[in-house]
Amino acid sequence: MTAPETGRGIGTGLTGTSFRILHVSTGNVCRSPITERLTRHALTDRLGDPFTGGLIVESAGTWGHEGAPMEANAAAVLADFGADASGFTGRELLDEHVITADLVLTATRDHRAQVISMGHSAGLRTFTLKEFTRLVRAIDPATLPDASQEGMVERARALVRAAAALRGWLLAPSAEADEVNDPYGAPITFFRSIGDEINTALEPVVTALTGVPAPH
Repeated sequence: MTAPETGRGIGTGLTGTSFRILHVSTGNVCRSPITERLTRHALTDRLGDPFTGGLIVESAGTWGHEGAPMEANAAAVLADFGADASGFTGRELLDEHVITADLVLTATRDHRAQVISMGHSAGLRTFTLKEFTRLVRAIDPATLPDASQEGMVERARALVRAAAALRGWLLAPSAEADEVNDPYGAPITFFRSIGDEINTALEPVVTALTGVPAPH
């Protein structure tokens, strides 16, 4: 597994010692950049050194605007959270992104279906963001490997397996409950509401991945 592009990831990118998280939306200029950078920001808050733990965070779009900057409103939302929006360029989702991902988190069920349809045994490691949050909340952290003992990569892999096992048993209250709406072209107020939604969904996920609660 190769190291991520400069500015895109967190971690070492070394085979067997990394866990790659891929966020997917449509254009890779709004939702998935916000989610990628908020994830990186949350990991840095918890771990101090962003290269600790072997967690790599990336994003791409099913109709990705290759080489495009993120939307200005998306960058403004990240600034609200103190997260870094610099150096981002959009990517179209490719087979190699799915093949190398240990966890794929999508904005909607349609995105999830598109990722799974690409093959590469992606079904058991692909969830919508809100679906994964819902499943993670139901997992007893005590059943996961201790990151300080067995490493964060092993803990993260165990979390994905546990979430996949729960999926058929813990259903969403509604189809819309697992979706993050597209703010593309919307005013900054809507972007901010989507940013809050994404940040709220990410908090228990990052806590479960790292075993480290959010700092107060």
